[in-house]
Amino acid sequence: MINVIVKPNTIELPAGAVVRVPGTWQDYQILLEHLGDSTSPRVKYRHGELLLMVPLPEHGKQLDIIVEMVKVLLRHQGLRFDSYHETTMDLPDHSGVIPDHFFYIGELPVVGKRRIDWSNDPPPDLAIECDVTSFTSVNDYLPYRVRELWIVRQQKIKIYQFQDGRYSLVEQSQFFGGFDLNAILTECIKDAYQLGSGAIDKLSDRYPRQR
Repeated sequence: MINVIVKPNTIELPAGAVVRVPGTWQDYQILLEHLGDSTSPRVKYRHGELLLMVPLPEHGKQLDIIVEMVKVLLRHQGLRFDSYHETTMDLPDHSGVIPDHFFYIGELPVVGKRRIDWSNDPPPDLAIECDVTSFTSVNDYLPYRVRELWIVRQQKIKIYQFQDGRYSLVEQSQFFGGFDLNAILTECIKDAYQLGSGAIDKLSDRYPRQR
């Protein structure tokens, strides 16, 4: 049994917990307002259901490594990017998700905006979900048409690209052609547990910023 403690502006769940409860879009909006700037628990709305999740510390560490790895490789290729952490994506009465991280790459159509209008603004180019305790469904992202979705499970990246109205599992990222992303990630995670922030310094030495 999972103990859920509700306090003013706080919902307390144990680390690693995933709770599913029936709920409406209005319930989702009220819950987000109730939680305010709190990053725990994370909340999704999916087909009349609310999902509440509390990540483990392992989730945060892996996510930090993956995001920094992506930034190093983008700079190495001389690509501009705009980066967002745990930002709510929602379409009224339909769905609401909070990706672990997402990027606009190359063209930066929403840079400088205080709010993104998911009904009208272009979707991100890359979204990343690090599933340590939760389970991300690619179908959660169909309404948003994100060009590429990475789901990281057991320290392995699965790459999905939006094609013909659905997400297809592919071998190679459209943004990182020629890079063995899983090999790079494996090395970065190993180094991170030995070197801390030095892992990204080591990666930056291997893939220097393009001047």
